[in-house]
Amino acid sequence: MNPKQILKQLAYRSAYAGLYIISLLPMTFLYALGSITYFLAYYIIGYRKEVVIQNIARAFPDKRYGEVHAIVKKFYTCFTAYFAEIIKSISVSAEVLDKKIVFENQELIDQYIASGRDVIACLGHCGNWEMLNFMPFKMQYDIYAVYKPLRSTTMNKLMIRFRSRFGMKLLPDKAVVRQILAKSSGPAVYLFLADQCPPIKEEKFRFTFLHQDTYVFSGMEKLARTSRSAVIYLHITQLSKGHYKITCLPICSEASATREGEITQKYVSLLTENIKEEPYGWLWTHKRWKGSPSS
Repeated sequence: MNPKQILKQLAYRSAYAGLYIISLLPMTFLYALGSITYFLAYYIIGYRKEVVIQNIARAFPDKRYGEVHAIVKKFYTCFTAYFAEIIKSISVSAEVLDKKIVFENQELIDQYIASGRDVIACLGHCGNWEMLNFMPFKMQYDIYAVYKPLRSTTMNKLMIRFRSRFGMKLLPDKAVVRQILAKSSGPAVYLFLADQCPPIKEEKFRFTFLHQDTYVFSGMEKLARTSRSAVIYLHITQLSKGHYKITCLPICSEASATREGEITQKYVSLLTENIKEEPYGWLWTHKRWKGSPSS
């Protein structure tokens, strides 16, 4: 191992040890740290505040100024609390998480897997989506989370370690096609966060999303149709602070039988409903409509 590799390994182990120690702190203390972070992010630094206000105002044109700012403030409150929960999940027991996360209509996935079909589970950055890392503890089949590797080797290794703690398999986005089409193992579930701005904008996958013309990833649907997979949407809502419900909603039982764009349109509709139910829970800090017809 050369000096550069040694330094990277040291950085990774030090970062993991530090975060693990912090995760052992009581949840009330971690939430308190989250509240301090909220104050700094919202009132002092103003982290992407203009982006958040603009996104929410455009998404809900019927809401008044005060209503928009109420959503903005609650978004930052929840956003910083999510980080506290993610840190706690580094060391918290599965039994504790099992009391905080409710899976509804899980039998839908069981049914598709039992029939020998892969399941593509699409979702958005709603609520604390990182809690989905707990899914393998509840289900008896392979679950893959499709992700884009981070540039930082240290951060990438940390992300993989944290997300795979309960059995989640991390699958780089460039390897997902080969994995799902190879059929080298039994049917599995593949998680896709498909609500970010796609690098390639296709007119066929341009939809109205939150009152704005929006380009949507086409890869999820194309892969589903090619692999003849079933497709579901994971609807995430917050029952109370630190407690979540994840509901499995059907999109199609076999993607190859759908029309082009039909799956993505249903995904956009279900995501819109999810956001409208809890408008403060979506990740408003990202520039979702950058380069879109609405920008």
